[in-house]
Amino acid sequence: MGSAHRKRSVLISGAGVAGPTLAFWLARHGFSATVVERSQGLRSSGNPVDVHGPAFPVAESMGIVPALQAAATHARSMTVLATDGRPIARIPMQSDRAKEFEVPRGDLANLLYEAARGDAEFLFDETITTLTQDADGVDVTFDRAAPRRFDLVIGADGLHSHVRRLVFGPEPTFVRHRDMFVATLALPGLVTDPDSVVLYNAPGRLIAIHPARGTGGAAFIFRGRPPTDVDHRDPAVQKKIVLDAHAGLGWRVPELLDAVRAADDLYFDVVSEVHLDSWARGRVALLGDAASCVSLFGEGSSLAMAGAHTLAAALAVHPDEPAEAFGRYEAAHRKLVGPRQRRIGLIGGLLVPGTGAGLAARNLAARGVSTLARRRGKGSWNAVERAGTQG
Repeated sequence: MGSAHRKRSVLISGAGVAGPTLAFWLARHGFSATVVERSQGLRSSGNPVDVHGPAFPVAESMGIVPALQAAATHARSMTVLATDGRPIARIPMQSDRAKEFEVPRGDLANLLYEAARGDAEFLFDETITTLTQDADGVDVTFDRAAPRRFDLVIGADGLHSHVRRLVFGPEPTFVRHRDMFVATLALPGLVTDPDSVVLYNAPGRLIAIHPARGTGGAAFIFRGRPPTDVDHRDPAVQKKIVLDAHAGLGWRVPELLDAVRAADDLYFDVVSEVHLDSWARGRVALLGDAASCVSLFGEGSSLAMAGAHTLAAALAVHPDEPAEAFGRYEAAHRKLVGPRQRRIGLIGGLLVPGTGAGLAARNLAARGVSTLARRRGKGSWNAVERAGTQG
């Protein structure tokens, strides 16, 4: 069989959102896709993420829109609380329910996996150990599986990408901390409002309770610098950081901190951005958060799906010219990612004002938008973004 008819092989690291989406589209374009995932199975994080904008036509073409509609969360508004816990604003979460979905991340990952698994190989509980590339392919060794050779390797393995570390260099070279932390956990039975995301702030701290679909969740987003003298990847250290940052706050915070102490599924990380001059080296490229982590607030999943579709289409046009394909993918996708990265500080200022004055300005703007929404049936959380930058 000549090279023109040979099925090109692609190894994808990461079975979150970007990886299965890419595997689906590569299979449609005649590639052989293998997805390797270090976890033993699909991740179960219930953190809500958005599927909208450039991701909607991708989801529609994959045939998963009805499943997204069924999995969508129930939240229809955001309720802003004063420091004593009184509601001061209720703001509609405006969206086109036919084309915009908020779904638990684990549900989205599972839908994408189900769409791709019939045409792609998935290797769970497995890790890439070495990548050695030449002009014609990439030799890959694994922790457990036998060594294999692939035409291309794609790192879709998140903010702390292992592929990026192996091929591009150490994480601190590309990852910029935003001096904020995020911690999330499930909250069965502790939902405050079944139809609204409830936001409680103190200067530099945000606690949000999301109703999801019956089993709610809590998020702690707060300002602070990563510790240098301890391992902040240690679960005990992570819990201590959360507990110390929120000690003494009112409302339901003591109850939520008890849930943190008891949690065995706490997700914790430093809010970070990823910046690289190029998303590809030779026959290895990066996708999703591994290439351009942009936000805490759900939009990364939509960008990951859109980027996966763009990358697969570029490879379909240039299957034997990875440099050309990767260059076209990067040039197109940076146009989507760039504006979102520039808004991270704005969104952080909106949700987590760093000072009392900033928080007061944000709350005043939220009250105004809430009043406008009641009077005219209009209003959006985006309208308070400018006030959020004052903190």
